[in-house]
Amino acid sequence: MTTAKSADAFVEFDHVQKSYDGEALVVKDLNLSLPKGEFLTMLGPSGSGKTTCLMMLAGFETATHGEIRLDGREINNIPPHKRGIGMVFQNYALFPHMTVAENLSFPLEVRKMGKSDREAKVKRALDMVQMGEFGNRRPVQLSGGQQQRIALARALVFDPELVLMDEPLGALDKQLREHMQYEIKHLHESLGITVVYVTHDQSEALTMSDRVAVFDDGRIQQLAPPDDLYERPENSFVAQFIGENNKLSGTVKSKSGNHVVVELPSGKTCTALAVNCGDVGSETLISVRPERIEIAAEDGPNTTTADVKELIYLGDHIRCRLTVHGNDEFIVKVPNAAGHKHLVVGEQTRVTWSPDDARALDPL
Repeated sequence: MTTAKSADAFVEFDHVQKSYDGEALVVKDLNLSLPKGEFLTMLGPSGSGKTTCLMMLAGFETATHGEIRLDGREINNIPPHKRGIGMVFQNYALFPHMTVAENLSFPLEVRKMGKSDREAKVKRALDMVQMGEFGNRRPVQLSGGQQQRIALARALVFDPELVLMDEPLGALDKQLREHMQYEIKHLHESLGITVVYVTHDQSEALTMSDRVAVFDDGRIQQLAPPDDLYERPENSFVAQFIGENNKLSGTVKSKSGNHVVVELPSGKTCTALAVNCGDVGSETLISVRPERIEIAAEDGPNTTTADVKELIYLGDHIRCRLTVHGNDEFIVKVPNAAGHKHLVVGEQTRVTWSPDDARALDPL
């Protein structure tokens, strides 16, 4: 997948490839541009190429082919410390022998900044992450969450226009991690900086980003805002990787306008949007989100019987595992609200979904 070059692109990858052994490509012909001020997340499983892309942008890895540009200037051969990029790592990378204030002052000293300016910038950066009282502590005296705040402050202290973050919240517990997601998002919005963020956590990507680039096998599978990515996946990998998803395999029986009728192994049919499927007779995979499925009171184009296998109470909704068209892992999220039918394990029910909520994609 490629993205068109943009006159206002701040960060650009132009036909970038990366190989470590001269044969296998870890990153395959990457074309990506983002404007100043965007929060872009590179999301994907381990080995998909996302971290390698970040490291090439930072200057810690060299592109095998292609150009990387920052604000219109090619930076392939510029060393990391001269790129003016802030960096936040998962392991914090703080100097243990320095105080918090000294850690923050270090990148300013490297830039030959005067003492009074350094002190003012360190104070501002610490206040920015609500750590103003901790300047004289050493990293070992801080909790994991506090250390991550300091690492973030150090990346911001010299006012970079671009900040790169590599799994920065991976070592934190769930509650703190979620809190820090919002803090980073709010900092990005208030400072107007450009952020490129790497994670394998899809909920983190959806929560924080303006756009998400989903990586697999060294390529961007889809680049889109979070809601587009979730509601309108372009292929089966993205549909399966982002959020919970029900899939039904079948064969294209007929096409009409934007829709296809798919024959399932049971002999029954399902109507879906023709998004990324072949002609009549070709195999396809239907994707439909659990919250788009309703317990059926009336017949519709995709109404079918379902066997209730498992019910899990989750407060605001009941997670129902059903058998539908031979799929024993078909999930429906039933709102825990007045008027919704109460299901019973072992009994049969009926479910339905709109053809526009089902997407016919490439077979896995």
